[in-house]
Amino acid sequence: MKVRILILVFVAIGAATGWHFYENYRAEHEPLVLYGNVDIRGVDLGFRVGGRVSELLVDEGDVVKAGDLLAKLDAEPFRRELEQARGSLAVAKAEEELKKAGYRKEDIAEARAQLAQTMAIAANAKRSFDRQAKLLETRGVSRQSYEDAEAALEEADARVAVAQASLTEMEAGFRQEEIDAAIANAKQAEAAVSLAEIRHADTELKSPSAGIVITRAVEPGAIVQMGSTVLSLSLEDPVWVRAYVSESQLGKFPPGTKVLLTTDSRPDQPYHGKVGFVSPRAEFTPKPVETTELRTSLVYRLRIVVEDSDGALRQGMPVTVRPNIEPDHE
Repeated sequence: MKVRILILVFVAIGAATGWHFYENYRAEHEPLVLYGNVDIRGVDLGFRVGGRVSELLVDEGDVVKAGDLLAKLDAEPFRRELEQARGSLAVAKAEEELKKAGYRKEDIAEARAQLAQTMAIAANAKRSFDRQAKLLETRGVSRQSYEDAEAALEEADARVAVAQASLTEMEAGFRQEEIDAAIANAKQAEAAVSLAEIRHADTELKSPSAGIVITRAVEPGAIVQMGSTVLSLSLEDPVWVRAYVSESQLGKFPPGTKVLLTTDSRPDQPYHGKVGFVSPRAEFTPKPVETTELRTSLVYRLRIVVEDSDGALRQGMPVTVRPNIEPDHE
């Protein structure tokens, strides 16, 4: 009886040991299978300016390339705005050139002539005043006449001072502060033109990347606000797959690992991919990919870049992921 018990104990120990080694061998040598879903990025497209939609050049399901023209706004208001900005720039540039060049030679010559004229008038007023002063000493003229001559002389001298200051200013040219202000105004006008050009260009909506139009939100004639969605685009590149791996198998899928991706629609024609990102944070397995074993397990999210997507992959499509043990398909 004791011998039987010992035999059973040894058999149980041997079976447990064998099972342990088998499980370790299977974990190390059997290919790991993961499950995930296709993740295709999309973008909502809108105009950077508001206005009336004049044309929509694509419809839902259309395939577009990067740079393709998708829609237009009525550009007339923005064209007028640009013309106005360019006119203001021309005025500002002319003012800048005027300030830098200074006064014309003709203006300076006119100022000199004006000074000479006022000096002649002042000289005549001085002679008249001197005569009135002598006559006043001999009482040959009234006090009022003397004072009138004195006032005329003071006025003539004042006019000479004004004419001299005007000539000096013209000969010296504009002050540096005035020139700097004119330059600043011209730069401000240039910025206004650049902004008007950008606003005018923004009346055309172009595709930022290759993709498929999945939503056409407005129709021609609609008034749209700046930034409101006009079209939604599903991007063709990059196409990713989200998959999840347990901590015990995490080391088998470092970034750069080559994998094969199969879908239910084409199980015998796998796609090729590469692990591009491994989340540093553990999380519970999402329901769309959970299995009985992983239901309560913490897993790590992988982002796999599909290298040979052919447009057949769709957002949310289930995908099976296996390590790629084939020779490099490239």
